[in-house]
Amino acid sequence: MYIARHMTTPAITVLPDTLLPDVREIMNARRFRHIPVVDEQQRLIGIITDRDLRSAYPSSILPEDKRRAILERVSVTEVQSIMTKNILSLGPLATLDDALYFLSKEKIGMLPVVDDEQHVIGVFSVQDLMTAYKKLYGIGERGSALIAVEDDGNPKPLTRIVRLLEEKDIRFSRLTRVHGEDGDKDIIYLRVHTFNINSVRKMLKEIGMSAVAPNLHKILPNLPSL
Repeated sequence: MYIARHMTTPAITVLPDTLLPDVREIMNARRFRHIPVVDEQQRLIGIITDRDLRSAYPSSILPEDKRRAILERVSVTEVQSIMTKNILSLGPLATLDDALYFLSKEKIGMLPVVDDEQHVIGVFSVQDLMTAYKKLYGIGERGSALIAVEDDGNPKPLTRIVRLLEEKDIRFSRLTRVHGEDGDKDIIYLRVHTFNINSVRKMLKEIGMSAVAPNLHKILPNLPSL
């Protein structure tokens, strides 16, 4: 679950003296929204975003003479004059959970990945995160299904489930226990990879656990009845 296995590499970077039209061309051609800015030694010094570029370029509603004047200035403006300098980065041994936390907390779409000397060795984006989780949990694979199991209250429910799946040679990629609210029982979420989901439910029932469907009216009390 380290981002080194899922980051995009090599990273496309630009130097601080790169002109804004050149950066814009790279972003448009590659459909990027962020590009790390590095020095001659590939050390991270900033980041340029599509939002930065939009702010630098003139509005389409400006009079033509003003637009032309701004475009002339933009054509000779270097990245370093508008890039963001105080940026967050991750090391290659950061986890997917670390990336999820910081991407969400900072409300950004990409994080540069750097080594101990701050050399940019890759980038990790929201798209990389989604791809990594899909691969990690087998989401979208044929035969992959998420089963919600009600905790029967007996000791070591996770141990018993794991033992059952391993004895029956059933591959699984997620086992998460969620504590119940308002007196509800705990729910254990299990992602299995098999074409015989019914047999899994039957085996769970044999060890005292029942697969359950969520009560949508309890989750969404204003949901109209059909």
